[in-house]
Amino acid sequence: MFLSYPILAALLGMLFAQFVKIPIHFIATGELKWNLMFSTGGMPSSHTATIISLTTAIGLTSGFQSNEFAICVVVSMIVMHDATGVRRHAGYHAEVLNSLLADWNRLIETLKDPNLKKTESREKLKELLGHQPAEVFFGAITGIIIGILIYQVYPF
Repeated sequence: MFLSYPILAALLGMLFAQFVKIPIHFIATGELKWNLMFSTGGMPSSHTATIISLTTAIGLTSGFQSNEFAICVVVSMIVMHDATGVRRHAGYHAEVLNSLLADWNRLIETLKDPNLKKTESREKLKELLGHQPAEVFFGAITGIIIGILIYQVYPF
């Protein structure tokens, strides 16, 4: 087979988690956003689904007592902590910076200083970077399910 089972499980975990964001968002908001397929954040966490699919695959093939599985568990914990911690807070910072930029632009327009030829026109920072704990939890559930399903159909 072209791809090993662990790699295939990880890739399919990521693709499924990214794709399922579209109908989940549609059900929640009534808005169909195809660009969610290529974005970060949202329900479920695709980073978590990817690493947990890989971890499940390694556990099923190498054994749940193996060193490889232990490494995957540790990396999985780091990825999930990062998704709910650092990346989520970076999103909060982006919200504040976007608000400050908008306020700055309004201030410049109000002052109409002739020495300032152009207001700041940077693109807004992406605010949806990280995940709520529930999004990471469902990413983990997605990863486990995908890892087990692919194990059942993969031709070893």
